[in-house]
Amino acid sequence: MSAIRVVIADDSQLSRAVLRDILTRDGDIEIIGEAANGREAVDMARRLAPQLITMDLNMPVMDGLSAIEEIMHTKGVPILVVSDRSDAQTAYRALEVGALEVLPKPTIDEEDAERLLERVRLLSGVAVITRLRRRPTSPSPLPTAIPPLPSSPNRAASRAFQRVVAIACSTGGPQALARLLSKLPAGFPAPIMIAQHISHGFIEGMATWLGSLCSLPVSVAQDGERIRPGCIYLSPSECNLCVTSQHRLRLEASPKGALYHPSCDALLHSVVSVYGTDTIGVILTGLGRDGVSGMRAIHLAGGTTFAQNEASSVIYGMNQEAVNSGVVQHVIALDDLPSRLLREVRFHHSSCRVPR
Repeated sequence: MSAIRVVIADDSQLSRAVLRDILTRDGDIEIIGEAANGREAVDMARRLAPQLITMDLNMPVMDGLSAIEEIMHTKGVPILVVSDRSDAQTAYRALEVGALEVLPKPTIDEEDAERLLERVRLLSGVAVITRLRRRPTSPSPLPTAIPPLPSSPNRAASRAFQRVVAIACSTGGPQALARLLSKLPAGFPAPIMIAQHISHGFIEGMATWLGSLCSLPVSVAQDGERIRPGCIYLSPSECNLCVTSQHRLRLEASPKGALYHPSCDALLHSVVSVYGTDTIGVILTGLGRDGVSGMRAIHLAGGTTFAQNEASSVIYGMNQEAVNSGVVQHVIALDDLPSRLLREVRFHHSSCRVPR
């Protein structure tokens, strides 16, 4: 089996040396080029035909963001952003123009090294497409806002919504969330809670980026915060996002040695334990099995379950596991999901089922 051909783009000689040492240690990855700026990275992408490029963002001559856009316009190559946490907001703009995932620059920590190796091996096999250059566009008109459904008599007075949307995602998730959430109108009558696997230090940048694309407010969840309809809450990476019967958010420390940060299963199980049949569970693109147990709990409780289909996924992993486990009611293309969610939150009445 031939080695994975990788180009490293970083203006720091020390950073390139760290990346080189990590990536070449097992012999299955070959560094075929090292770029000290974005212009060199663009040139190497054309000449050397790498299977993956690791891209820093803050570089001279041409920055990483411009280099990614140029590369993806010319010939699509899988790109993994490896940059400082201080560049978090720019990192998510890089996803918008074609990068696949964001990781912080690795340290000598073994966990950092293993995470980097895993991502390079995984993403080097992802099929990416050449993209058109971005052009300034005027915002498209938003759909008419959907009025909230009246609360049924048996609901607590403090609950200002009927249904709750809980979303689980990992690799490819930020891009999928951007496409999904940007199509939901102001006035969306349900809260949306999201567990996206993410490196520590990047969640605020992701919230700011998504907030710039969406009509709904996006924020990092705060412990004790009241849950409100039409708001999007992101779980921080350091904690797991849960809910209480008083309709407030609760942040719980991740168990020692937890594999996923944050845990998708923790969010899904918590939401369905409080909201039962009113829970809408969505599992998007991602690596691993996190979220499958939570989707099963939603399915067994009589909630509604959706999975992103293979064709629209960067990695058909978590969602495939859920589908294969028989706990997904609707397997759907990403671009069709916003309209389906709008139908669910508007037309679902427990007392008025459509006859079969």
